[in-house]
Amino acid sequence: MTRPPVRTAPTGAVYFSLLGPLTARLDGHELPLGPRKQRLVLATLLSRPNTPVPVEVLTDAVWPDDPPRTARKNLQVYVSAARTLLGPAGQEGRDRVVHGCGGYLLRIAEGELDTLRFGSLARAGRAAAGRGDLAGAARLLREALDLWEGPPLNDLRDSAGVAEEAGRLEARCLTVYEDWAETEIELGRPAVAVDGLRDLVERHPLRERLRAAWMNSLHQSGRQAEALAVYDDYRQLMARELGLEPSPAMAALYRSMLGRGREARRPAPAREAVSPAAPPACTAAFTGRPGELRELLEVLGCGEERVVVVSGPAGAGKSALALRAAHLLADRFPDGRVRVRVRREDGTARNRAEILAELGRLCGVAGNDASPGNATSPGNAASPEGGAGGDRAATAALADAWQEWQARHRALVVLDDVPDEASVRGLLSRSGTCSVLITARGQLAGLAPVHRIALPALADGEALELLGKLIGAGRLRADPGAALRIVRACGGLPLAVEVSGMRLAVLRHLPLAEYADRLDDSSAALDELVAGDVSVRHRIASGWQDLADGDRWVLGRLAGLAEGGGFTLDRAAEALGCGERAAIRAVESLIDAGAVTSPAGEVTAHAALYEVPRLLGLYAHEREGV
Repeated sequence: MTRPPVRTAPTGAVYFSLLGPLTARLDGHELPLGPRKQRLVLATLLSRPNTPVPVEVLTDAVWPDDPPRTARKNLQVYVSAARTLLGPAGQEGRDRVVHGCGGYLLRIAEGELDTLRFGSLARAGRAAAGRGDLAGAARLLREALDLWEGPPLNDLRDSAGVAEEAGRLEARCLTVYEDWAETEIELGRPAVAVDGLRDLVERHPLRERLRAAWMNSLHQSGRQAEALAVYDDYRQLMARELGLEPSPAMAALYRSMLGRGREARRPAPAREAVSPAAPPACTAAFTGRPGELRELLEVLGCGEERVVVVSGPAGAGKSALALRAAHLLADRFPDGRVRVRVRREDGTARNRAEILAELGRLCGVAGNDASPGNATSPGNAASPEGGAGGDRAATAALADAWQEWQARHRALVVLDDVPDEASVRGLLSRSGTCSVLITARGQLAGLAPVHRIALPALADGEALELLGKLIGAGRLRADPGAALRIVRACGGLPLAVEVSGMRLAVLRHLPLAEYADRLDDSSAALDELVAGDVSVRHRIASGWQDLADGDRWVLGRLAGLAEGGGFTLDRAAEALGCGERAAIRAVESLIDAGAVTSPAGEVTAHAALYEVPRLLGLYAHEREGV
């Protein structure tokens, strides 16, 4: 890539650059950044803008082997120098670099840091492509690429921590370059991308998407023999280095070029967090869950945990939270974000062959020397492993290819609505930098090691905000007491609050107080929570079917105890007619299934106050006749 002209921030503002050597400029003049250790601290803070950076991470970046006893004091000196750069007389700098329980956080705007500007332009370019504005997409993506002045942080890569961040930045650049090149090819301007693609392929010879774009650009420029030679070189390299063949998508591109003229073929675009399966029933904009969303972004964004499980009852908003996080983490996963539902529409679990086939379609993966068609057809799958004989072989080949793909890419895979551990155990990455975000009603205790986030009921304020988005803030303010009764009667369940809002949005004549009275009636509440084809009872029934027969009976007995606000272990043993040890096992089985909630902090089993979500309790009454 050619070196662009120097770009500066508005007059009086410091502009930092990581896309090349670490630099800071004020009104176009480069500022001194001090000794190397001070620059390492600044680079680490800038590489995680507006995100807390733990002291341990800064320490490892500066002293990877043997930090001195004065490391924390020295870090304070280096952070103080960063504050001086960011504000006059240190006052503004103190506001911009803050220290909290999560570490040091550097607040910085898009116009002050080239990586933030790069990410913004890249997102805008992809959005333009999604709208069909290819010319606008090419312009925005090219503008993003022009911010690069060379390998990121190339003067500080002897620090392992900084080198890792630089590697992530370089991967993002490659992905955007691929997006831009493919867009130019689609526009009929392949020649502008040929030379740059050749240079990048030489530096990243195993990156298939780059090579596919290079092949296409040569082919569309009338250089067919060179395009075919690119594939042949790649095939030999893959066999020599990895013992593998090019992917079926790459092979299909090669075959399409044989004996043909300039036929426009655009490689697969960057994968997004979408699924061909039906979307969740909830339709409102994402609301609430700030703590859980922040935790999810921190855990997946820092790359320390490769598997995260978000659990909660049906209708708790697990899918909405997962998709929101996936969209916000676009820059952390340059090879894409994909979502696959692990259940069918009727709530039954899909077999592993079906899931692998869908992942293969979304990510361009297929098993070697096997017919994926045998594995992808639900009718052919006689068992969770995809049937017998050839079907099992095809599924095994898909599984191996999926593991190989994960080992070579940095992507986020959302496995949505997982019924049990067995459904996903073979899908999780064994190596590489892919991350998996699982949503499930139960807690999937058999999966380890994973990071777990349990979704509680919405707080009153969050639930009221969601209701107000649907019925209007004015109507909410007209009778806030009734609105509060509505969301509490919904048990803080996001789906129930949303259905209430959708129903009230249609029944404009219905006073909030009257609807609150209806929901307070335990014999009729579930009948009221229906809006069109969205039914809270239907969703709860799906969760009920996940429970074992014994757990359903126990839940029916405990639901009556929960009406007063919760129950203790002693009361559970009395209601179940069993001893203490059996009661503990019964209650903890329901906790694991997501049907009973327990205190967030540590407390003895006898002192704990357990709860059954209100609407689940009402459904249990209906089914068990308690």
